Amino acid sequence: MDLSEITPLVLTYNEQENIERTLQALSWAKRVVVIDSLSTDGTVGLGRAAHPSVDVVQRAFDTHGGQWNFGLEQVRTPWVLALDADYQLPAAFERELSRIEPSEDVTGYETEFVYCIFGQALRAALYPPHTVLFRKDQGRYIDEGHTQVLRLSGNVRRLNSRILHDDRKPLSRWIAAQDRYSILESRHLLAARREELNTTDRLRRRIFFAPVAVFFYLLFAKGLILGGWRGWYYVAQRTIAEMLLSLRLLTEREGLESGEKGSQAKS
Repeated sequence: MDLSEITPLVLTYNEQENIERTLQALSWAKRVVVIDSLSTDGTVGLGRAAHPSVDVVQRAFDTHGGQWNFGLEQVRTPWVLALDADYQLPAAFERELSRIEPSEDVTGYETEFVYCIFGQALRAALYPPHTVLFRKDQGRYIDEGHTQVLRLSGNVRRLNSRILHDDRKPLSRWIAAQDRYSILESRHLLAARREELNTTDRLRRRIFFAPVAVFFYLLFAKGLILGGWRGWYYVAQRTIAEMLLSLRLLTEREGLESGEKGSQAKS
């Protein structure tokens, strides 16, 4: 594929710890579109300095799906490479992009990720594969839980190269983000019918089973007990995230933060 047919699309909000590394790995791109949700740190300036052809468009955040779909409207090439601000493309990924020759029935390519903690790759993680490269006119994002899902017609193939997920933002930012995500995710899980949920989400909805399961699964099934302090750090992060979700599920289900029980008692 001619790389000029691909436009990287990156979403940002206060990503000054990550954006330079991400954009510097996209030097091959003729144009990079950055949709910034009104960052208050140095993200925009650092982004423009990191890549000669970055086009920053600022838009107030509404939902993840809304931001991504707005970003698609800014792309002028037939293919989009959709990236989070903490994704880094190794040189092998760029080489593979230049070699692929998609047939007409192929509308996208997914890839696996190497999860990093403070710049060091883990031996395993829970981060799933994502479709990152797709035909612009065939893709549309919808909101689901705390994040977005890409709806894509046609066939999706798997790339051999993997992307590095390397988020360097402070721990306090991560905790705040997980709290926000847990609210959206809990409401999504409680609103969905049980048959609509996958096995993991059914376990989550049972409340407090998922944190225990994740802790032991990562340590022993994924082998992170041998991953040094970074492995344990990641296990702690994922266990905390699941615990926050369990607490949110409980408070949302019981109406503990909405005053519903108090209103019912008074009536």
